[in-house]
Amino acid sequence: MPFSPEWLLGIVTFVAALLARPVVQQVQRPLLMTPEVLAVYPHDPQAFTQGLVWNGETFYESTGLYGESDLREVERDTGAALRETSVDEAFFAEGLAWVDDRLIQITWREGTAFVYDAGTFEQTATFSYEGEGWGLCYDGARLIMSDGSDVLTFRDPETFEAVGRVNVTVQGEPVTQLNELECVDGRVYSNVWQTNFIVRIDPETGHIDAIINASALLTESEAASADVLNGIAYDTNRDVFYITGKRWPKLFEVRFIEVGP
Repeated sequence: MPFSPEWLLGIVTFVAALLARPVVQQVQRPLLMTPEVLAVYPHDPQAFTQGLVWNGETFYESTGLYGESDLREVERDTGAALRETSVDEAFFAEGLAWVDDRLIQITWREGTAFVYDAGTFEQTATFSYEGEGWGLCYDGARLIMSDGSDVLTFRDPETFEAVGRVNVTVQGEPVTQLNELECVDGRVYSNVWQTNFIVRIDPETGHIDAIINASALLTESEAASADVLNGIAYDTNRDVFYITGKRWPKLFEVRFIEVGP
């Protein structure tokens, strides 16, 4: 949904106030960054994007809403779904992680994670968990999951059991609404729901060390019919990110670059 200028100004003012505070407990202030757009691709404007993964050739995408949720493989250059499988209408699909030859898709309030064979999309298992599911990523050793709070939970990729957690802060202040996640080089990139910000988190400490303002990607007319920023994928071979949003008509290939203080 579109946001009023006053609402966006409030978010910007909040971030600016945090960054203006003295350094707390020797924690460095986060970098301010912006996406440098390298290429733009079409994206299904009906897709309520919840999770996005790049496999080197195509995307795996999890979409949400009751009665509309699915898992799909998407061609980058056209935005077309090469294959897809629907999620039962009783479930609201959320984040998605690629673990070896499996895809793990969590759900919002149903406490259920679906496990699929990445090659066939056959559902091979389910996991159960307590609380809400928002975002999910895999750092090569453990799953990292968000639930809309300021907490990231670490999970065993074989059993989905919780094995740890960390509270996320910026300059000592908790940051909630952590949503879609992407694990990259020892950091976790997270959309902050209902904002145009992505934060970069050190999962060992919970400290946010960078804030990315992605508010300028869509035109005013495009943003009027789109929903919120949500969807981060990373291409390890080319060192680029892909970002999009719920019902966005475009997907952007970007690098995050530092901007002035």
